[in-house]
Amino acid sequence: MKKIVEIRNLVKSFGKKEYETRVLKGINLDIQEGDFIAIMGPSGAGKSTLLNMLSTLDKPTRGQIFLDGEDVTKADNKRLSVIRRDKIGFIFQEYNLLDNMSLEDNIALPLSLNGVKSKEVRERVKNMAKLFGLEEHLAKHPYQLSGGQKQRGASARALITEPEIIFADEPTGALDSKSSRDLLMSLKAANDSGRATILMVTHDAYTASYAKQVYMLADGQIQCRVYNKGSRKEFYEEILDLLASMGGDRE
Repeated sequence: MKKIVEIRNLVKSFGKKEYETRVLKGINLDIQEGDFIAIMGPSGAGKSTLLNMLSTLDKPTRGQIFLDGEDVTKADNKRLSVIRRDKIGFIFQEYNLLDNMSLEDNIALPLSLNGVKSKEVRERVKNMAKLFGLEEHLAKHPYQLSGGQKQRGASARALITEPEIIFADEPTGALDSKSSRDLLMSLKAANDSGRATILMVTHDAYTASYAKQVYMLADGQIQCRVYNKGSRKEFYEEILDLLASMGGDRE
């Protein structure tokens, strides 16, 4: 199995000397091709800090992050721009779609910017739209779409470049329950089909239950992890029990 991301002794501190706050205290983690990992933990545990460093938006205080074998902590800004373009897909809580463009053009945008031929662009947009249940909405503009449709569109755009890994930051945070379920089923389908390796940060056990593995982050370290053994409902209950055992609210 191909190793997509390797994290070695990752430390992130803020402030200086006696005022220093260490948010991450030596994280070690491997992400294999085909993984769907959810990172959970209490507020302030460092989930978003970890995601920002993995996605090259921030640098660690110490430690290394290898993406597809390359140490991205040593890459300059020009190289990081190429890495983000070619190897990373982002899904944020905010949809970041352009209102003056159709959904089809929004999804196609990364390919268009990379100079991909129009025929290939149309074919890949069609495939992504089918995967995310958006075939009937491609001609619409974002203001004509529901929140769930926008987020699925943003996800399709993230996947269309066939990146090495997708980073998702609370992707269901602004969605209602049906829209959340639709998005998560689409992401799971993309993962199951081999189209996406996903690392997702979430506070929500239901959202995490669609992943294959859940890592619990607390006090700056990964405290434990649980694996989905086949039944999503049983995995959901296991996650809830784990949260309760760590002092969180089971409900």
